Amino acid sequence: MEKFKLVDRLQKLYLELKKRKEEDALFNYNRGEIKHLKQLEFHKCKKRNRWVFGGNRTGKTECGAVETVYMARGCHPFRKNKRDTIGWVVSLSRQVQRDVAQKKILHYLKKEWIVEVVMQQGKKDYPESGVIDYIKIKNVFGGVSTIGFKSCDQGREKFQGASLDYVWFDEEPDEEIYMECRMRVLDKQGDIFGTMTPLKGLSWVYNEIYLNDKNSSEVWYETMTWEDNPFLDRKEIKFFSESMSSEELESRKYGRFVLSSGLVYSEFDENVNVIEPFNVPKEWYDNISIDPGLNNPLACHWYAVDFDGNVYVIREHYEKNRDIDYHANKIKEICSELNWKVDGFNKYSALIDSAAGQRTLNGIKSVAELFNERGINVNTKVNKDLFSGIAVVKSYLKNADGVSRLFIFKNCVNMIREIKSYFWGGGDNPVKKDDHSLDELRYYLMTRPAAHERKKTRLEKYKESMILKNKRRHLSFE
Repeated sequence: MEKFKLVDRLQKLYLELKKRKEEDALFNYNRGEIKHLKQLEFHKCKKRNRWVFGGNRTGKTECGAVETVYMARGCHPFRKNKRDTIGWVVSLSRQVQRDVAQKKILHYLKKEWIVEVVMQQGKKDYPESGVIDYIKIKNVFGGVSTIGFKSCDQGREKFQGASLDYVWFDEEPDEEIYMECRMRVLDKQGDIFGTMTPLKGLSWVYNEIYLNDKNSSEVWYETMTWEDNPFLDRKEIKFFSESMSSEELESRKYGRFVLSSGLVYSEFDENVNVIEPFNVPKEWYDNISIDPGLNNPLACHWYAVDFDGNVYVIREHYEKNRDIDYHANKIKEICSELNWKVDGFNKYSALIDSAAGQRTLNGIKSVAELFNERGINVNTKVNKDLFSGIAVVKSYLKNADGVSRLFIFKNCVNMIREIKSYFWGGGDNPVKKDDHSLDELRYYLMTRPAAHERKKTRLEKYKESMILKNKRRHLSFE
């Protein structure tokens, strides 16, 4: 009899625990068979300045709210947790705060975790109907954490004075508020994270985060599209896609920054064309390409080609306000690290802008001659036709069959930044700004044989011979 009572009690306890878990939104977040992988990538990232650029209903706000609750509760599954954290949730206005970020956070907070709710507007017994000032919640380490709510329409002065562990921006803030919040997390070495749909064009976020023009090692971002959200109905995606213009789709579906004049290399896909560095076989080493500059940056990249004709950009040298001696030594230093090939004169070979072969009134020798004297044999016979070169680069980024043949190592940050910020200007020409890597990329790719002209690789020849053998074998059986 006692045995049956114990089993009954255990069964009731199991059902009670199961019910609690089912009611625990935070526990159930991304735990089912179907997972939002991009959200998990965001939570796993250890960088201190993380952003998600996504369209509407891509799941970006969801991961921002969960990240906030993780940090407040001290239960982050991928980070070192703290007790008694203080953070801010920053929305564009109080109304947006109430309807979006605040609503999401309340969804992931169980009532027994909440210690106190202080309201700006409305009653604390019904916080979802009003505007919250801050919430105090229990931290799993035994302390109490604070989630404060701010809105950009309050002005910069309301963002001063505090020392914070984190700030979550729900949508794009003004730059002065962003800078003020960065100062707020300085003392505690805290985190900034943002989730937004890029509707303001080439704003400060475009430069500071998307292009990472300061090359900060702590800046990270990802884009979320409707297809990345496994919980969105496919019919709904099709319906909304058909009802939007191409410009609206870029920002609201794909989370991309929209340029009024259009990207030159719209084929570029960072998820495809940018790859993690790996040990490249020496047999793949092909050439070096240089775009010279003194006051402007000198851009230099090392190119490798595999046996299928795919091009890899594997190293980068990119600096300005340096002389020829410095650049030549730096290039040779990288060549030595890579064990790069030398020519018959025991020099490193490279392509360079034809302008480098010209002598000026200011110097007896040309830039090309100066490089040659320093052990780098540069070839100035490059094809500089702009539009043909752009067409070739486009075909390598993605050809008519949707196949990419150009892959850039992630550590070539300046080339990646330039590709993302290269757009058409007036007169059907690209804007001539920050394109030094792109110039020498064109010079290099223009030396490559066209797909119909190039010689077949060993692998291709081997595949063809095997196909031919199989055909012959099949015919012999007939």
